[in-house]
Amino acid sequence: MRVWNRTKLLWGYLARRSRLGALPVEYIVETTAKCNLYCPMCPRETHKQPKEDMTDDVFERLIRQAGSSAEHMMLIGLGEPLMDPKIIRRIEFCHEHSISTLISTNGTLLDERFAARLLDTPLDQITLSFDGARKETFEFYRKGAKFEKVRDNFVRFSRMKKERGSKLQIVAQLVRMEGNASEVDDFIGFWRATPGVDLIRIKEDETNLMRPDAGHAAGDWKHPCHYLWRGPLYVKYNGDVYPCCQSYPLDGAPVGNVVEQPLTQIWNSAAMQEMRRLHASGRGGEIDVCSRCCTTIPHPALVAGSLMLHGRTVRRLMPVVERLTYLSKLPSKLLRPPKRQRA
Repeated sequence: MRVWNRTKLLWGYLARRSRLGALPVEYIVETTAKCNLYCPMCPRETHKQPKEDMTDDVFERLIRQAGSSAEHMMLIGLGEPLMDPKIIRRIEFCHEHSISTLISTNGTLLDERFAARLLDTPLDQITLSFDGARKETFEFYRKGAKFEKVRDNFVRFSRMKKERGSKLQIVAQLVRMEGNASEVDDFIGFWRATPGVDLIRIKEDETNLMRPDAGHAAGDWKHPCHYLWRGPLYVKYNGDVYPCCQSYPLDGAPVGNVVEQPLTQIWNSAAMQEMRRLHASGRGGEIDVCSRCCTTIPHPALVAGSLMLHGRTVRRLMPVVERLTYLSKLPSKLLRPPKRQRA
């Protein structure tokens, strides 16, 4: 079923179809809107979030509707996943429906007890977010966190994973911004030497809070955005569905709600079909949220390849492809980050 679903998505993407006969491969699911930090690059700073968790009704409706086609779910959003009291059960529920899972954490709550609980789950991948190699830099970008505590939590977790022989993939991630760009080499050196860390990801900043004038130039719309054909579809804690993870922070309107409409109807709603139509004709920049988006647009070859592989495999390979491309070992045209600065 999942392979056939991917095949139909691939055909829809290659044929530039606006209506699709398959559901997304990936989802971003915001199981909680709560967070314990304040970060200047986070959309929470401009879009205040309630102290709410996703209800069981919303979560289980989504999983049951997507369960036969979804391959990977990132249980993240504008909240800290470890603040969701049901995060362990949600990971297990996805596994019961043959859906692999990823979480990303700021590490403040990842003490030894929680680390052991996570390592007992079928979680497939975890991103350790650590945006600085120096204390001053890290604590500027992660206000409310203590450099030494988070670093020690991450190192201990990675060591525990290695000692257990766990297959969980650990990705140490730094979002490259103006204030920490000079620390990339030190960041890579430290986490490369940390036992249990599988991959190191230097991610480009995909928000426009630290660079409000960033966006894609007109020529960047030669290829359509993959999000509209393969996902991940973004589901907020209250069930509202957005075309992608960037739409909500850029004040886009939801295209449906999983409690009010079937997922198949939302995925092929009039709004989604219109976005696909414009992207397919090279006019993605005419969509307001797309014109202000800071997400890298991958080459169609990468998109097609991603639809030939299981979503879990794609997510595991992504940091490798990014690093090879940004280090000029692969053609730069494979990934096209935004560079334009509007006048």
